[in-house]
Amino acid sequence: MPPAKKRSHRDMDGETRLQQLQQEILFARRRVYEVGDATPLQSIRLENDIDLWVKREDLSPIHAYKWRGAYNKMAQLSADELKRGVVTASAGNHAQGVALAACKLDTKATIFMPLSTPRMKQLAVRRHGGESVEIRLLGDTYDAASKAAHQAAKQDGLSYIHAYDDLAVMAGQGTLADEIVMSGHGPFDVAFLQVGGGGMAGATAAWLKVHYPDIKIIGVEGEGQASMAAAVQAGKPVALDKLDIFCDGTAVRKAGTLTREICAEVIDEWMTVSNDEVAAAIQFHWEQLRCVPEPSGAMGMAAALKTKDKLKGKRALTILCGANMDFEQLASVARRAAVGALHRRYLKIGIPEKSGAMYSLLNALPDTVNIVDFQYGKIDQHEAAPVIGFDLNPLEFDGLKKALRDGGYEISEVTSDIDVNFRMIHYDPKLFAYPRFITLEFHERPGALADFLREVSPHANLCYFNYVYSGERVGRALLGFEFSSRQEHDEFTDHLDKADAYRDYKIVSKDTLDRMV
Repeated sequence: MPPAKKRSHRDMDGETRLQQLQQEILFARRRVYEVGDATPLQSIRLENDIDLWVKREDLSPIHAYKWRGAYNKMAQLSADELKRGVVTASAGNHAQGVALAACKLDTKATIFMPLSTPRMKQLAVRRHGGESVEIRLLGDTYDAASKAAHQAAKQDGLSYIHAYDDLAVMAGQGTLADEIVMSGHGPFDVAFLQVGGGGMAGATAAWLKVHYPDIKIIGVEGEGQASMAAAVQAGKPVALDKLDIFCDGTAVRKAGTLTREICAEVIDEWMTVSNDEVAAAIQFHWEQLRCVPEPSGAMGMAAALKTKDKLKGKRALTILCGANMDFEQLASVARRAAVGALHRRYLKIGIPEKSGAMYSLLNALPDTVNIVDFQYGKIDQHEAAPVIGFDLNPLEFDGLKKALRDGGYEISEVTSDIDVNFRMIHYDPKLFAYPRFITLEFHERPGALADFLREVSPHANLCYFNYVYSGERVGRALLGFEFSSRQEHDEFTDHLDKADAYRDYKIVSKDTLDRMV
């Protein structure tokens, strides 16, 4: 999207909003360090002489930058205002910042949060605020919580602490840019700044441009959340019809009035990143810096990695703006990361439904192939179509497809199929003849599953296969076998005990098997 025409918004004294913001950032220096220290910049050297820098806001008191703006705003309230208390709405980091400030300033903060707010974030708010905080869970969305918070502010005479659309809040966030300048690691050629409400991005860009006039500022939004770019293009805040919340810290349906004005002046270019690209950036942070950002915290890095072919010889800046992710989200992030890095791809491969066919398929795969997911259930007496996930770069994936086609296999890519993403393994238990299921532990190495199937294939037909890579040294799979007679069924454990291409196995109990088939 081309940059919007920039306008100056002046107050009665003739100062533009941008000039006011820059002045307030100077004043904020005196306040924010009463509750937190400056966070470091770390460098990552990439190929093509790319000098990539990361501002580590995850190392701040609340593991995100939001404490800066919340405290700077609340520290300017009068004694009477602090006595009455404050109110806000937030699903995460801003709530923690307000809680921290309330405890420090000895005031009472009422924080409205959606009912869906993860328990981890609620506990963090209570930990930072203690008895100074009251959490009220209301509604399914931030918008519902925000409406209730504004009503409470009006009804009870409380000061509303906005998460982004406030000059003092923006100025507090801008102190992270001041630290970047004071670090002496600049100047930078380009900065990738994630944008939700626009408070951090607008303030950071405003300050960086004072000290690095030639810097290019790229505003980064998630796909399905680009409310600020839409507002800049429209010349006013506009509400999105739908809002993606994977990057929940930047999930803002409608940009702020003040933040739109500032962002329109200081952001040079807009781009979006996908959830998979963000997940890949989270993995990149872990591999390079041994830290795990929340999704919104990795958006700037996602954009930098997405455009690294254009960054040759340049110094680039990103902000790791937060690391408050629910632990349960890690599984989803791990899977998306491989897809986002164009490494994880899924193939459905046609084979005959007969004993030994699955072993033959695995044996036909190149030794260098890394299987990370296996989904198969018997649905036909004559044909089978296992779904296998591979971690490969694009060139290796093309080579794998060619090798399979040359081997006579019919294949189709199903990476984006819904049932594959949710691991819905289709099977028809009525087709299973004398079934027996086992859980198998094996040493996680290339060819391990093929070695196991080679030993047991002469004695059974595989009718179910459920395996996903967990990152451990030991792999675990749920396997189903069928037999042509009850005798073969009963003798199967004898063959398992003689096999040595696995670490351990357990027979699935009859009660469990009855529920499965």
